[in-house]
Amino acid sequence: MQFVKTEDLKTGMRLARPIYSKKGVLLFERNSKLSALAIDSVRNFGLLGIYILEPAEPLPPMTVEDLEFERFQTRTIFSIQDEIDNILYGKKHTKLQMIANMIIKNFGHLDNKINFYQNLRSRDDYVYRHSLNVAILCTMMSHMLNLKREEQFQTVLAALVHDIGKVHLGGGLAYRDDLSEEEQMQIYTEAMKSAEMMENVFGVDGAGVRRICTQAVKKEKEPEQLPNHKMLMGEKILAVANRYDELTAMSLGGERKSEVIAIQKIIDNPEMYDIQVVHALIQSIKILFPGVSVELNTGDKALILVENTDNILRPVVLCFHDNHILDLSLPYNDDIRIVDIMKTLDNRYIMDIESLKKAGFNT
Repeated sequence: MQFVKTEDLKTGMRLARPIYSKKGVLLFERNSKLSALAIDSVRNFGLLGIYILEPAEPLPPMTVEDLEFERFQTRTIFSIQDEIDNILYGKKHTKLQMIANMIIKNFGHLDNKINFYQNLRSRDDYVYRHSLNVAILCTMMSHMLNLKREEQFQTVLAALVHDIGKVHLGGGLAYRDDLSEEEQMQIYTEAMKSAEMMENVFGVDGAGVRRICTQAVKKEKEPEQLPNHKMLMGEKILAVANRYDELTAMSLGGERKSEVIAIQKIIDNPEMYDIQVVHALIQSIKILFPGVSVELNTGDKALILVENTDNILRPVVLCFHDNHILDLSLPYNDDIRIVDIMKTLDNRYIMDIESLKKAGFNT
């Protein structure tokens, strides 16, 4: 599976993900081939690009829950857009608290990991889709960390509005990677102003939302000035969720980072991202699970057989070239590591879960 920019789409390419209308109506099914009309529709939607299957790649399995997750993203995003626009233009806003409660109802009580699929984004809705994804991640992580209901609610609200300053500035600052120092300062200044607004926007929850958003902005600009032990738990959660979505989402600046690279980058920066919170993220979403194909630093390609719940990056794998099984958690395999998910035919199931169980592997 690969992300292809809209301008590079060609007829005959196969869709890896379904495409929905703004109302959540299915327009193009997975595995359907792009026609000239379909490409025109994608361009009319303003999408940055779409996910395409490799020529020989089989269609990756998606459960009913996976498809419902994508529909939920599509249905919810436009309500978020309306509410944020209302805040910016001083109009009445009544639904953000309801949206936060709906996200918590759907994702705030899960005890199992989910497939966290990145949604398709356009230039016009990039920030709103990012905010929704961050809110969903914050909800699941706060559940894993047993946050009190009030603190969880304020964290999810903060996630929904934390990038409202980028909406106000416009100009595609959200998905560009080549920002000048002046543009970065503009974003910082606008983000601080927007965070201060939240106390008046959300009433009794406003002070909590403002503190979380303010700390998030300061931490991103000068992390050494705000060590983790002085931060609110809600902000620690927001920081990890925000960075994970930034790394794994599509952008105009280049390829999206895989889930493995994103997690590794976050783990490698403990001064910025609290390790307890990172672990809550790993407990919430599927990253390296049985059936995923990976690349090792040895140059070998391998299939994950057993997930490692203690260290997600050290599972049991089956090497393709000689069918040799490696347990990467064992000390004598310390020099072998996963460097990425396979860039082609990624998430390909070489054998199904039932076959793994029959072979004696606990999946």
